[in-house]
Amino acid sequence: MIRDLLNLSGKNALVTGSSQGIGKAIALALAEFGANILVHYRSDKDEAQAIANEAKSFGVKTAIAGVDLAQPDAADDLFRQAGEQFGYIDILVTNASVQLPKQWHETTADEFDEQVDTNWKSTLLLMQRFAPGMTERGWGRILTIGSVQEVKPHPTMIVYAGTKAAIANTVRNLALQLADQGVTVNNLSPGVIKTPRTEQPIPPIPNRISQRMVIPIGSAGQPEDIAGLAVLLCSNAGRYITGQTIFVDGGMGL
Repeated sequence: MIRDLLNLSGKNALVTGSSQGIGKAIALALAEFGANILVHYRSDKDEAQAIANEAKSFGVKTAIAGVDLAQPDAADDLFRQAGEQFGYIDILVTNASVQLPKQWHETTADEFDEQVDTNWKSTLLLMQRFAPGMTERGWGRILTIGSVQEVKPHPTMIVYAGTKAAIANTVRNLALQLADQGVTVNNLSPGVIKTPRTEQPIPPIPNRISQRMVIPIGSAGQPEDIAGLAVLLCSNAGRYITGQTIFVDGGMGL
């Protein structure tokens, strides 16, 4: 039965950037279907603990881990904390990212490095830490959270969009290498989703360009629109899906 395939009881999941927004919705959805949840945060410990407490109401084990993914030893630190809390991780969701809107010709080297280090570099390093244990156990799920900007980059987010495109390519590369070892690797790419990030101001863009950034469905999505598909891809219901980028964007990427 499909219900059984979606059951994540006994699985340990780490969702980066899960103290708010899309990461929060994914963490709670995984917990609802039985997964133990390690809530990752960068700076707001109380916010992360509140999410962990909410997830615990589903009868699962929860913990929190504070790590700045832009730091050189971030992957090692998060791997260590995950081991201390759960022993091992079955499901890795790399959701945390940094987005620094800026006109392309004004972007600084430091802003470039911060986004590349947090978004793409940390994703690869976390895969390096957690994938070997998954292959040894013969079961694992790696899910990256991409962006519609992989195919429709926003003019003021040239670096952010570039990191998301790089991650999508990394997913295809790793998925092929792990496909016969019980580990799937996929990329789930949202469009405009109502989160605290979408409320932040961004530099204006010319009207001739903004007309091409419309959402055919006519409205922004909700974090739960991403979480449902994340559960499928992280469960046995998604066991025959790997190396894919799936857009949940209201048709924006068309």
